[in-house]
Amino acid sequence: MKFVSFFLSAALAFAGAAQAQSQALPGDSVYHLQASTRDAAGQPVPWPSLRGQPRVVSMFYGNCHLMCPLIIENAKSLQKQLSPRERAKLGIAMVSLDPARDTPAAMREVAQRHRVPDGWQFLIPSDNDVRAIASVLDVRYRFREDGSINHTSVLVLLDADGRIRARSEVAGAAADPQFLIQIKALLAES
Repeated sequence: MKFVSFFLSAALAFAGAAQAQSQALPGDSVYHLQASTRDAAGQPVPWPSLRGQPRVVSMFYGNCHLMCPLIIENAKSLQKQLSPRERAKLGIAMVSLDPARDTPAAMREVAQRHRVPDGWQFLIPSDNDVRAIASVLDVRYRFREDGSINHTSVLVLLDADGRIRARSEVAGAAADPQFLIQIKALLAES
């Protein structure tokens, strides 16, 4: 009976800690959004589970041959300019605008084609959650008749609690020096 009582107490303490962590989110956190995504392995990744480390997030689609490759190259350029310690502290998540075509296999192919470093997350939201994620990240998009998507080409820096700390409009493959300074400052804080 003592074992059952101990187990029940431990379970309640764990549930209380999880609830306290959830409640501790700042009001302006993007992780309040209860969206669901899958990773490039097809495994579920709830949007709020990204909480816990600073990260750069962007939205793109795999069939893009113009700006989306530049978004990826820009993020790679940023990451290359970080020290190994800083790289280990910063997550990078690329979120699909086109879950119908961006299957897990397509996301793996994009990652391989662009030779992205280990640790990047390629996330595929459910159809219902694309617009919600785009909204919290202030990414505007619209589908065109030819199947392409006009969208905001931006990298968004989130702190560990999901507050937007900086944005960088992507115009080319080279990293924005001011954005890099903001990333380094945030990583120094954490």
